[in-house]
Amino acid sequence: AAGKVGILGSNLSGPGLPGMDSISYGLVMKEIERCDSGFRSFASVQGALVMFPINSFGSDEQKNKWLQPLAKGEAVGAFALTEPDGGSDPAAMKTRVEDRGDHWILNGSKMWVTNGSIADVVLVWARGPEGIAGFLVPKGLAGFEVREMQGRLSLRTSVTAELYFQNVKLPKSAQMPGTDGLGSALKCLNQARYGIAWGVIGAAEACFDEAVAYAKQRFLFGKTLDSFQLVQAKLSDLCTSITTAQLLAHRLGQLKDVGKMHPGHVSMAKKANVAMALNCARVCRDILGANGIMAEYKVMRHMCNLETVSTYEGTDDIHTLIVGQVITGKSAFK
Repeated sequence: AAGKVGILGSNLSGPGLPGMDSISYGLVMKEIERCDSGFRSFASVQGALVMFPINSFGSDEQKNKWLQPLAKGEAVGAFALTEPDGGSDPAAMKTRVEDRGDHWILNGSKMWVTNGSIADVVLVWARGPEGIAGFLVPKGLAGFEVREMQGRLSLRTSVTAELYFQNVKLPKSAQMPGTDGLGSALKCLNQARYGIAWGVIGAAEACFDEAVAYAKQRFLFGKTLDSFQLVQAKLSDLCTSITTAQLLAHRLGQLKDVGKMHPGHVSMAKKANVAMALNCARVCRDILGANGIMAEYKVMRHMCNLETVSTYEGTDDIHTLIVGQVITGKSAFK
């Protein structure tokens, strides 16, 4: 269904691709996450972390083979960068490829891979003879094992997996020729982070609307909850915060469309808007009282999802340091 309405990779330009402007694409991400962060995660991985790099760094053969099926939803993609011991330090990558003349041999493991167990193709980042590069790895190859991660209390509509590669044989054509070290992977992450900055606004709006509707019909001390000053103060603050986040995302989209979006801008928006949405979900849960933890209401689900969104694609701390580095010119990562 997502492929039929053209929302997968909708900001990409090329033959048969929608080519939406950045603000329109952001609004798409916002509406998807208004439903659930897990659904937006799927769309972000498909479009920003798989289709974007294929379109930007892939060979003509790779583009012709994968872009249209991915855009139509006929194929699913995954992005494998994070490793069990890597976390926020992707430069510590241990996954490797060896050049065997007419083919590659891939060994290593990846973790927290969205779409991993349902993907038809995985973009795997690995360290090779000339540094880190991206490789397109189709499912079903000998030595390629997928284990779906169980027991998650967040993003339960999303599929997350661990990937293991033991002497996986890849053709030379699996390497994406345009990738140039870890910087290429980070460019992909910036695309996804841009979508997150928009998407979480949708989650916040969903929580806010539910809290307003609830407050208007919930009677307490003889009048509806929305009549009380404390509740109105909370709603007023939330409305202001959501509006501020909308303006930040809108300006970021304008900069992106004219080629002036800086990675520091993306980090600022990801950090600020996710924090806003998470706070909004928590306050709205408070307004709903005990009912806020019930499955018939959406605030607790959004709140749990946003805890994950705050962590993935760069934690709040990491984005704080990225912005700090832009301000001071000094890296505080080491």
